[in-house]
Amino acid sequence: MSNILVGFDFSAGSAYAVDLSIDIANRSGLDLRLVFVKEEDQDEAPIREEIERRNAGVAHLLKGVKMDYVIRAGKVSEELNRQAEADESELVVVGTNGLSGFKKNFIGRNTYSTIANSKCPVLTIREDFNFNKALEHIVVPIDSSADTRQKIPYAARFAKTFGSQLHVLGLYTSDNKTIKGIVDGYVNMVDNYLEKAGVNHVSQCVSVPKNLTITTLEYADEINADMIVIMTEQESSLSSMILGTYAEQMLTLSTRPILSVRPEQVNGLAK
Repeated sequence: MSNILVGFDFSAGSAYAVDLSIDIANRSGLDLRLVFVKEEDQDEAPIREEIERRNAGVAHLLKGVKMDYVIRAGKVSEELNRQAEADESELVVVGTNGLSGFKKNFIGRNTYSTIANSKCPVLTIREDFNFNKALEHIVVPIDSSADTRQKIPYAARFAKTFGSQLHVLGLYTSDNKTIKGIVDGYVNMVDNYLEKAGVNHVSQCVSVPKNLTITTLEYADEINADMIVIMTEQESSLSSMILGTYAEQMLTLSTRPILSVRPEQVNGLAK
């Protein structure tokens, strides 16, 4: 099975995640599955009743795709990723904001853990995202790391799906000529890939005076971007995988949707 999985908990953030996921599903032809993760002792009946009521309210928006739901019990990130793995989902979508009427939403460590351990890309959406604006501009930062280009196929697929323009942003983290040469080379490779794929794009390279996150976000502000695509640059921990500093900062500071791609993900929406 292949679908788009949406973390849902009745909060405004997760409701917005459903709205955008419906648009993605309609454009990609993928079915939707909502996942509610309840407490072990939480009554399931009112949850089902409310989900079914809400699903009925948006059913008219579905265009040839299906939407169902699953209720799981346990830790949010673990159960969401287990369902995604069982379904072989192509994308996980979660909304981020404060407290919902039932439980905490996908914020803080839940979000980070979901992304760090997901085997497919995760799209995070803030409650204050402007959903009245089309997905016109997508920022794709490119640095000198070995896996930085792995996110390009996913970004290209989104650009084609939504008719967006990709903004390839080469980031010079040093004045060292070797580092700059690596970034220039990667950006040229990306340009060639996107050109052959017929993806509307522009590219430029800039120096990083502060840090990668701030430079990327300032550029996104300048072009009024609608989404940013990043790699998770995971770091190992004794207990689990955690996100590196750049990914955590982007997820924390960005008001725009963030598509997080785990290194070595080569399937799914990249096809």
